Amino acid sequence: MSTSVLTEVSGDVTTITINRPKSLNALNQATFQAIGDAVAEAAANSRALILTGSDRAFSSGADLRGEAGSKENIELDRANAIIRSITEAPIPVIAAVSGPAAGIGCSLALACDYVVMSEDSYLMLPFTKIGLMPDGGATALVAASAGRHRAMRMALTAEKLQAADALDWGLASEVVPSGEHLSRADELAAAFAQGAPQALAASKQAINRSSLTSLDDAFGREETGQTDLRATEDFAEGVAAFVGKRAPVFTGK
Repeated sequence: MSTSVLTEVSGDVTTITINRPKSLNALNQATFQAIGDAVAEAAANSRALILTGSDRAFSSGADLRGEAGSKENIELDRANAIIRSITEAPIPVIAAVSGPAAGIGCSLALACDYVVMSEDSYLMLPFTKIGLMPDGGATALVAASAGRHRAMRMALTAEKLQAADALDWGLASEVVPSGEHLSRADELAAAFAQGAPQALAASKQAINRSSLTSLDDAFGREETGQTDLRATEDFAEGVAAFVGKRAPVFTGK
């Protein structure tokens, strides 16, 4: 069993913890596989699900250091399947966010039904800094809640969106004092687990089908765009600059 993802079941509530603290819970293929398996298990056997990260982060996104060393690419179809499984799970899914929820980690958080952010946490789409575009459905997930221009701002500037601003933009459900995100998520999950399961499932399905109508199209566009961008010299330069802790020099090639 992978130790990069920890699963705890307490009554009718499952908590999935991304557990790669040395990399701020960066995601690789093995981690995505473990998350996917855990979400499927929880969707079938629990009445509420919490998704969180260990230590100082929710997730810093794709493991670029692993990619640079081993040429391992996260398969977008696998990542997208997990995003879809979260939105389609018949139970409420709560993201408990501390530190960064960046890149594909941001997509994971925003796919959840209820986003609890610690006041010191932030959302970030840093893709353009390494010559890529947002993926994991982020182009739809952000726009659905925050609108076109705010989604564009996050994508083009790659800035950190602090928790208070995420709440103001509609990307977070609530913000709690530092360190209290998981205890608040536990409270919510316990309440959801005591609710009417069919009513909660029907409410979630209706809202997601109204607001995320373009998610599948976004997956397709992102996968095509990301495949093309991964073949560019700018992407290679972006990853090298990230690993080397220097500013990238992009040439448009």
